[in-house]
Amino acid sequence: MSETPSIELFVKASVDAESVGNCPFCQRLFMILWLKGANFKLTTVDMKRAPEVLKTLAPGSQPPFLLYNKDVKTDTNKIEEFLEETLAPPEYPKLCCRYKESNGAGDDIFRTFSAYIKNSNPGLNEMLEKKFLSTLVKLNMYLETPLPHELDGKQNANVSSRRFLDGDTLSLADCNLLPKLNIVKVVCKKFRGFDIPTDLTALTRYLSNAYKRDEFRHTCPNDAEILLAYKFVAKYLNK
Repeated sequence: MSETPSIELFVKASVDAESVGNCPFCQRLFMILWLKGANFKLTTVDMKRAPEVLKTLAPGSQPPFLLYNKDVKTDTNKIEEFLEETLAPPEYPKLCCRYKESNGAGDDIFRTFSAYIKNSNPGLNEMLEKKFLSTLVKLNMYLETPLPHELDGKQNANVSSRRFLDGDTLSLADCNLLPKLNIVKVVCKKFRGFDIPTDLTALTRYLSNAYKRDEFRHTCPNDAEILLAYKFVAKYLNK
Protein backbone atom coordinates (compact mmCIF):
# COMPACT_ATOMS: atom_id res chain seq x y z
CA MET A 1 0.00 0.00 0.00
CA SER A 2 1.34 3.40 -0.94
CA GLU A 3 1.96 6.14 1.59
CA THR A 4 -1.15 8.12 2.54
CA PRO A 5 -1.04 11.49 0.78
CA SER A 6 -1.39 14.81 2.60
CA ILE A 7 -4.44 16.54 1.15
CA GLU A 8 -5.94 19.91 2.02
CA LEU A 9 -8.86 21.43 0.15
CA PHE A 10 -9.39 25.19 0.40
CA VAL A 11 -12.97 26.32 -0.21
CA LYS A 12 -14.84 29.60 -0.06
CA ALA A 13 -16.09 30.45 3.43
CA SER A 14 -19.61 31.55 4.26
CA VAL A 15 -20.51 34.93 5.72
CA ASP A 16 -19.66 33.59 9.20
CA ALA A 17 -16.13 32.90 7.87
CA GLU A 18 -16.26 29.30 9.11
CA SER A 19 -18.96 27.32 7.27
CA VAL A 20 -18.84 26.37 3.60
CA GLY A 21 -19.86 29.23 1.32
CA ASN A 22 -21.83 29.26 -1.92
CA CYS A 23 -19.50 27.89 -4.59
CA PRO A 24 -20.53 24.94 -6.77
CA PHE A 25 -16.91 24.37 -7.80
CA CYS A 26 -15.84 24.08 -4.16
CA GLN A 27 -18.69 21.68 -3.42
CA ARG A 28 -17.82 19.62 -6.48
CA LEU A 29 -14.28 18.93 -5.21
CA PHE A 30 -15.50 18.46 -1.62
CA MET A 31 -17.87 15.75 -2.87
CA ILE A 32 -15.18 14.05 -4.92
CA LEU A 33 -12.77 13.77 -1.99
CA TRP A 34 -15.56 12.49 0.27
CA LEU A 35 -16.64 9.90 -2.30
CA LYS A 36 -13.05 8.81 -2.78
CA GLY A 37 -12.86 8.06 0.93
CA ALA A 38 -9.60 9.99 1.17
CA ASN A 39 -8.31 11.53 4.37
CA PHE A 40 -8.21 15.27 3.81
CA LYS A 41 -8.37 18.58 5.64
CA LEU A 42 -11.03 21.11 4.66
CA THR A 43 -10.08 24.76 5.11
CA THR A 44 -12.58 27.58 4.57
CA VAL A 45 -11.15 30.81 3.18
CA ASP A 46 -12.71 34.15 4.16
CA MET A 47 -12.26 36.19 0.99
CA LYS A 48 -13.09 39.49 2.72
CA ARG A 49 -9.97 39.28 4.83
CA ALA A 50 -7.56 38.52 1.96
CA PRO A 51 -5.99 35.68 3.98
CA GLU A 52 -2.27 35.08 3.93
CA VAL A 53 -2.84 31.55 2.71
CA LEU A 54 -4.03 32.93 -0.63
CA LYS A 55 -1.04 35.22 -0.99
CA THR A 56 1.37 32.47 -0.05
CA LEU A 57 -0.04 29.36 -1.72
CA ALA A 58 -2.13 30.64 -4.61
CA PRO A 59 -1.56 34.34 -5.34
CA GLY A 60 -4.27 35.75 -7.55
CA SER A 61 -6.43 32.63 -7.24
CA GLN A 62 -9.92 32.12 -5.92
CA PRO A 63 -11.01 28.98 -4.06
CA PRO A 64 -11.21 26.13 -4.60
CA PHE A 65 -7.60 25.07 -4.67
CA LEU A 66 -5.86 21.94 -3.51
CA LEU A 67 -2.67 21.31 -1.57
CA TYR A 68 -1.52 17.78 -2.35
CA ASN A 69 1.74 16.76 -0.70
CA LYS A 70 2.78 20.45 -0.70
CA ASP A 71 1.96 20.77 -4.43
CA VAL A 72 -0.63 23.51 -5.11
CA LYS A 73 -3.29 23.02 -7.78
CA THR A 74 -5.76 25.79 -8.66
CA ASP A 75 -7.82 24.76 -11.73
CA THR A 76 -11.03 22.91 -10.80
CA ASN A 77 -11.16 20.71 -13.90
CA LYS A 78 -7.48 19.82 -13.62
CA ILE A 79 -7.88 19.08 -9.91
CA GLU A 80 -10.75 16.72 -10.72
CA GLU A 81 -8.66 14.94 -13.36
CA PHE A 82 -5.69 14.75 -11.00
CA LEU A 83 -7.73 13.27 -8.15
CA GLU A 84 -9.34 10.69 -10.45
CA GLU A 85 -5.94 9.62 -11.79
CA THR A 86 -4.07 9.74 -8.49
CA LEU A 87 -6.66 8.43 -6.04
CA ALA A 88 -7.29 5.35 -8.11
CA PRO A 89 -8.25 1.69 -7.59
CA PRO A 90 -7.67 -0.52 -5.77
CA GLU A 91 -7.25 1.86 -2.83
CA TYR A 92 -9.83 4.41 -3.99
CA PRO A 93 -13.02 4.04 -6.06
CA LYS A 94 -13.24 5.09 -9.68
CA LEU A 95 -15.72 7.96 -10.15
CA CYS A 96 -15.56 8.64 -13.90
CA CYS A 97 -18.67 7.91 -15.93
CA ARG A 98 -19.32 4.67 -17.76
CA TYR A 99 -21.18 6.58 -20.47
CA LYS A 100 -19.81 9.80 -21.97
CA GLU A 101 -23.35 11.17 -22.40
CA SER A 102 -23.70 11.37 -18.62
CA ASN A 103 -20.95 13.98 -18.46
CA GLY A 104 -22.99 16.48 -20.48
CA ALA A 105 -26.39 15.79 -18.97
CA GLY A 106 -27.89 19.00 -17.61
CA ASP A 107 -24.99 21.16 -18.74
CA ASP A 108 -27.30 23.80 -20.23
CA ILE A 109 -29.49 24.23 -17.14
CA PHE A 110 -27.37 26.79 -15.29
CA ARG A 111 -27.13 29.06 -18.33
CA THR A 112 -30.90 29.22 -18.87
CA PHE A 113 -31.46 29.51 -15.12
CA SER A 114 -29.15 32.54 -14.98
CA ALA A 115 -31.01 34.32 -17.80
CA TYR A 116 -34.35 33.50 -16.15
CA ILE A 117 -33.42 34.68 -12.68
CA LYS A 118 -31.60 37.87 -13.76
CA ASN A 119 -34.57 39.17 -15.73
CA SER A 120 -36.86 41.75 -14.09
CA ASN A 121 -39.11 42.37 -17.13
CA PRO A 122 -42.47 40.57 -16.71
CA GLY A 123 -42.92 40.58 -20.47
CA LEU A 124 -39.90 38.32 -20.94
CA ASN A 125 -40.53 36.04 -17.96
CA GLU A 126 -42.73 33.46 -19.69
CA MET A 127 -40.31 33.01 -22.58
CA LEU A 128 -37.27 32.71 -20.31
CA GLU A 129 -39.09 30.32 -17.98
CA LYS A 130 -40.03 28.07 -20.91
CA LYS A 131 -36.40 27.95 -22.07
CA PHE A 132 -35.26 27.14 -18.54
CA LEU A 133 -37.97 24.52 -18.11
CA SER A 134 -37.01 22.90 -21.42
CA THR A 135 -33.53 22.20 -20.07
CA LEU A 136 -35.03 20.54 -16.99
CA VAL A 137 -37.26 18.43 -19.26
CA LYS A 138 -34.21 17.44 -21.30
CA LEU A 139 -32.39 16.28 -18.15
CA ASN A 140 -35.50 14.42 -17.01
CA MET A 141 -35.60 12.60 -20.37
CA TYR A 142 -31.97 11.52 -19.95
CA LEU A 143 -32.65 10.24 -16.45
CA GLU A 144 -35.72 8.27 -17.49
CA THR A 145 -34.05 6.71 -20.55
CA PRO A 146 -32.52 3.33 -19.68
CA LEU A 147 -28.74 3.12 -20.00
CA PRO A 148 -27.34 0.24 -22.09
CA HIS A 149 -26.50 -1.92 -19.07
CA GLU A 150 -30.07 -1.54 -17.80
CA LEU A 151 -31.30 -3.12 -21.03
CA ASP A 152 -29.12 -6.21 -20.72
CA GLY A 153 -31.57 -9.08 -20.60
CA LYS A 154 -34.45 -6.61 -20.27
CA GLN A 155 -35.21 -5.54 -23.81
CA ASN A 156 -38.69 -4.39 -22.77
CA ALA A 157 -37.41 -1.92 -20.16
CA ASN A 158 -38.88 1.44 -21.18
CA VAL A 159 -38.02 3.60 -18.16
CA SER A 160 -34.81 3.74 -16.15
CA SER A 161 -34.92 3.20 -12.40
CA ARG A 162 -31.32 4.25 -11.76
CA ARG A 163 -30.57 6.57 -8.85
CA PHE A 164 -28.05 8.91 -10.46
CA LEU A 165 -26.83 10.18 -13.83
CA ASP A 166 -24.63 7.24 -14.78
CA GLY A 167 -26.06 4.45 -12.65
CA ASP A 168 -26.76 3.70 -9.00
CA THR A 169 -23.59 5.30 -7.63
CA LEU A 170 -22.55 8.95 -7.61
CA SER A 171 -20.05 9.89 -10.31
CA LEU A 172 -17.94 12.88 -11.32
CA ALA A 173 -20.87 14.04 -13.45
CA ASP A 174 -23.12 14.15 -10.37
CA CYS A 175 -20.48 16.07 -8.42
CA ASN A 176 -20.55 18.69 -11.16
CA LEU A 177 -24.32 18.92 -11.68
CA LEU A 178 -25.87 18.49 -8.23
CA PRO A 179 -24.33 21.59 -6.59
CA LYS A 180 -25.76 23.68 -9.43
CA LEU A 181 -29.19 22.06 -9.18
CA ASN A 182 -29.26 22.84 -5.46
CA ILE A 183 -28.62 26.52 -6.22
CA VAL A 184 -31.31 26.46 -8.91
CA LYS A 185 -33.86 24.96 -6.53
CA VAL A 186 -33.20 27.45 -3.73
CA VAL A 187 -32.99 30.62 -5.86
CA CYS A 188 -35.97 29.87 -8.12
CA LYS A 189 -38.18 29.19 -5.12
CA LYS A 190 -37.25 32.48 -3.49
CA PHE A 191 -37.31 34.86 -6.47
CA ARG A 192 -39.92 33.23 -8.75
CA GLY A 193 -41.96 30.95 -6.50
CA PHE A 194 -40.86 28.24 -8.95
CA ASP A 195 -40.51 24.62 -7.87
CA ILE A 196 -39.10 21.89 -10.08
CA PRO A 197 -42.29 20.26 -11.43
CA THR A 198 -43.11 16.96 -9.73
CA ASP A 199 -44.30 15.53 -13.04
CA LEU A 200 -40.63 15.47 -14.02
CA THR A 201 -40.55 12.21 -12.10
CA ALA A 202 -37.05 11.06 -13.06
CA LEU A 203 -35.51 14.41 -12.07
CA THR A 204 -37.53 14.43 -8.84
CA ARG A 205 -36.28 10.92 -8.07
CA TYR A 206 -32.71 11.94 -8.86
CA LEU A 207 -32.77 14.90 -6.47
CA SER A 208 -34.51 12.87 -3.76
CA ASN A 209 -31.81 10.19 -3.96
CA ALA A 210 -29.07 12.83 -3.94
CA TYR A 211 -30.32 14.56 -0.80
CA LYS A 212 -30.26 11.21 0.99
CA ARG A 213 -26.52 10.99 0.48
CA ASP A 214 -24.25 12.58 3.08
CA GLU A 215 -21.65 13.37 0.41
CA PHE A 216 -24.11 15.76 -1.18
CA ARG A 217 -26.38 16.90 1.64
CA HIS A 218 -23.56 17.71 4.06
CA THR A 219 -21.47 19.56 1.49
CA CYS A 220 -24.28 21.94 0.49
CA PRO A 221 -24.08 25.52 1.76
CA ASN A 222 -26.98 26.76 3.87
CA ASP A 223 -29.90 28.09 1.82
CA ALA A 224 -29.42 31.50 3.41
CA GLU A 225 -25.84 31.55 2.14
CA ILE A 226 -27.01 30.86 -1.42
CA LEU A 227 -29.66 33.57 -1.24
CA LEU A 228 -27.13 36.05 0.11
CA ALA A 229 -24.86 35.33 -2.85
CA TYR A 230 -27.75 35.99 -5.23
CA LYS A 231 -29.07 39.04 -3.43
CA PHE A 232 -27.73 41.44 -6.04
CA VAL A 233 -27.80 39.00 -8.96
CA ALA A 234 -31.33 37.60 -9.01
CA LYS A 235 -34.14 40.04 -9.76
CA TYR A 236 -37.76 40.08 -8.67
CA LEU A 237 -40.12 40.83 -11.52
CA ASN A 238 -41.13 44.50 -11.80
CA LYS A 239 -44.76 45.14 -10.86
